[in-house]
Amino acid sequence: MTLTNKQITHFQRFMGKWYIQHGRHELPWRQTTDPYQILVSEIMLQQTQVDRVIPKYLAFLDKFSTVEELAQASVADVIKHWQGLGYNRRGLNLQRAAQQMVNEFNSTVPSTTDQLLSLKGIGPYTAAAIQAFAFNLPSTVIETNIRTVFIYHFFPTREQVSDQELRSLIESTLDQNHPRQWYSALMDYGTYLKSVLPNPTRQSKTYRKQSPLAGSLRQVRGQVLNVLTLKDSLTYDQLREKITGDKGKLLTALSDLEKEGFIQCTKNDISLLD
Repeated sequence: MTLTNKQITHFQRFMGKWYIQHGRHELPWRQTTDPYQILVSEIMLQQTQVDRVIPKYLAFLDKFSTVEELAQASVADVIKHWQGLGYNRRGLNLQRAAQQMVNEFNSTVPSTTDQLLSLKGIGPYTAAAIQAFAFNLPSTVIETNIRTVFIYHFFPTREQVSDQELRSLIESTLDQNHPRQWYSALMDYGTYLKSVLPNPTRQSKTYRKQSPLAGSLRQVRGQVLNVLTLKDSLTYDQLREKITGDKGKLLTALSDLEKEGFIQCTKNDISLLD
């Protein structure tokens, strides 16, 4: 689909007016242009609702206010301050990215696509979002709320809409001078649409229904880390007793968590990595 200049102008004006009236201007990561703080917010916001992120974001930055402080922290300390956000691997990857930034980028968040993608846990979406929100660069940002907006407006009756089709529209309508504000508007509007409509992203080729947490290995992994943040160490039997998920997955969870650098297992006890 190719939009006319008139269509582009109309859409941009609509989005601008909507954001002025309804945008979430008070979000804490919108009160800063500090790349490190925006990086933290972007990692936290992956698959986690805004209301859950806000208090964790503020507390995390209070504890780890700079790239250096995060890089030098213990894994145990990072995981303790990540609790409540889920997907703990994101917290560990964030710390490893901070260590890379200290060692390779003079303790700064890089701005080029290749440099951002070289950081642990940073994929194409997060790299583009950091460029837009931290550096006000006109990158092409595609995520679920933005998909919602473009599918709703331009593909209302289509199924299996590809990201390639959306990309051309996102690029042609992008406010080249104010990408930070533009993408904030799209994300807020997409959030609003999903609250009042059946989720339009189900029409996207990328749509995948999330597997249930109950009974999953992910549930057991999360429970292991939650328990260990409250105890210096536990024996295997003690830990098994505290797990309410599928205990048959505990050994696999422990093996994976140890390989990934979350925990240390000795003959007698299990603990978060120092």
